[in-house]
Amino acid sequence: MFTKWKNWAHVTKLDPDKVLHATDIVEIATSGTDALMLSGTLNITRENMQMLRDQVSSYGLPLVVEPSGPHAVVAEGIDLLFIPSVLNTSNLEWIIGKHKSWVMQEKVSWDRVIPEAYIVLNPNSSVAKVTGAQCFLSNKEVMAYCEVADQYFSFPLIYIEYSGTYGDPAVVKQASESISRSILYYGGGIDSPEKAYEMSRYADTIVVGNAVYEKGVETLKATVRAIQ
Repeated sequence: MFTKWKNWAHVTKLDPDKVLHATDIVEIATSGTDALMLSGTLNITRENMQMLRDQVSSYGLPLVVEPSGPHAVVAEGIDLLFIPSVLNTSNLEWIIGKHKSWVMQEKVSWDRVIPEAYIVLNPNSSVAKVTGAQCFLSNKEVMAYCEVADQYFSFPLIYIEYSGTYGDPAVVKQASESISRSILYYGGGIDSPEKAYEMSRYADTIVVGNAVYEKGVETLKATVRAIQ
């Protein structure tokens, strides 16, 4: 499990602050997606993270928690923790500060931690507003962030996040060309098989989230089929 995540092509992101029916969870678990990521920005607590974990844990899919802060870290009953550092913010809390607080408050199982270099590019997204991300970047700046994350900081995972909207494939393509070691994730606005296929040409892994809640599980299944 500790290295298999590098081979995932499709990840489904589920939000602890949103409601799924039991039948939806069964269909998501059998959709062909490679893993479930439990993640959200607003109203995330340890309690609703644990509740979502309990809802999805019996289906055998790899489970990842991507916490919005130390308060939302749930390590028991999951496989991996994807811990983000937002590179394009001037607020150190979202680069290293919350990480320090987490280490001070509990013992960390580092063998299950995958550090993520987050590059947030939708200024209207909740994650951009909460973290103060500077989203109006040129392609050259995005590429530079990716190269620094890959070559200097050795992040194993770089996440291009357009949360809430579909991003620019050219940006993702150039990001992929600027890295040689990190795994590239893309998330944001994938709500059709065409978008899934397009972004999967450049990103190692695509993440589908809002479409599950806004368009339904059949749309999720279509994005899985599109990249198989």
